[in-house]
Amino acid sequence: MRVLGVFLCIAVFSLNSFAQISKSQLAGQMNPIISSVAFLTIAPDSRAGAMGDAGVATSPDIHSQHWNAAKYAFIESSSGLSLSYAPWLRGLGINDINLLYLAGYKRLDDQQVISGSIRYFSLGEIIFTDFEGTAQGNYNPNEFAIDATYSLKLSEYLSGALGFRFIRSDLTGGRSFSGGAETKAGTAGAADLGFYYQRDANFSDKTGQYAFGLNISNIGTKITYSDDVPSDFLPAILRLGGRLTLDMDEYNSFSFTLDLNKYLVPTPPIYSDDDPDVIEYGMDPDVPLFTGIIQSFYDAPGGAKEEMNEIFYATGVEYLYREQFAIRAGYFHENENKGNRKYFTMGVGIKLNVFGLDFSYLAPTSGQQSPLANTVRFTLTFDFDKYNGVAE
Repeated sequence: MRVLGVFLCIAVFSLNSFAQISKSQLAGQMNPIISSVAFLTIAPDSRAGAMGDAGVATSPDIHSQHWNAAKYAFIESSSGLSLSYAPWLRGLGINDINLLYLAGYKRLDDQQVISGSIRYFSLGEIIFTDFEGTAQGNYNPNEFAIDATYSLKLSEYLSGALGFRFIRSDLTGGRSFSGGAETKAGTAGAADLGFYYQRDANFSDKTGQYAFGLNISNIGTKITYSDDVPSDFLPAILRLGGRLTLDMDEYNSFSFTLDLNKYLVPTPPIYSDDDPDVIEYGMDPDVPLFTGIIQSFYDAPGGAKEEMNEIFYATGVEYLYREQFAIRAGYFHENENKGNRKYFTMGVGIKLNVFGLDFSYLAPTSGQQSPLANTVRFTLTFDFDKYNGVAE
């Protein structure tokens, strides 16, 4: 209950504070993007988690479902399965909030792959109380999403993917609160669209590969937890990225990757000091889905500079020995006025035949405590039979 209460207080305070900002405070103010079901944006796997949360153009793996399912069309195995576990808020002494992620894929032929995943976020146990502090019952809030995706190789070097997602977020158990407001579980549907390009190349006396990826996630219906309040946008996000892999010799290789990300959600406007219902800077965020996506590129109250601040990046490096042992590191950076998430990551991975195990660790650098700070995440993977029909 403490955690949920803190989150709600922060959200209410932030929304109220926007209405009190004057013109002279416009430049350099805190103005983060606001959306629901943020658990959809958490990096679920330890490989990407060790590479600064970069994954849209990394080499194809089981976890492509989250980052860019178009990569599955170039994966070398016929099928695979993975289970990831991420503890949440362990640095604050909270032990019952966790993210579980199960993903898998199956190759149909040289060009086609189907895949799916289940993501479950448990928010622990909360105790509901009235204004006098009398306990009104316990509840375990939770959120989950179920994905299904189809990936297709469009040419020798290019692939695409289309995925669909069902989302359910139950934070209150249907309880009624002060004023008689009734709550319910929020549900929504969403789609993902991705493209991936990879090609082998020669670099001086070295062989290697370069790749580019594009993915748009969580394009879907708005979500609400009560018929008495407006609906909120899902955390739609655009990812653009590239990768360069250098084979140092027969056994050793290095991969370098960079992702640029932007939320496709309207930026909160600045309201008038005289009338909190009048927008003084920015644009009305209460718009339909596709209007909001387009508007997100030019609606920031601070203009072009603030729009650029909304781009956050992730970069990582991976050393691989004999495709069996990996050492990884990365860095994630978000502008201080848009959330201020800044952290280094690191991790290792080992693969023996079909079995693999990956670990990652996160170290914040912005002075803010990260929900994943000082915790180890792990992923268990199973890659089955090699599929020799895949074009290199």
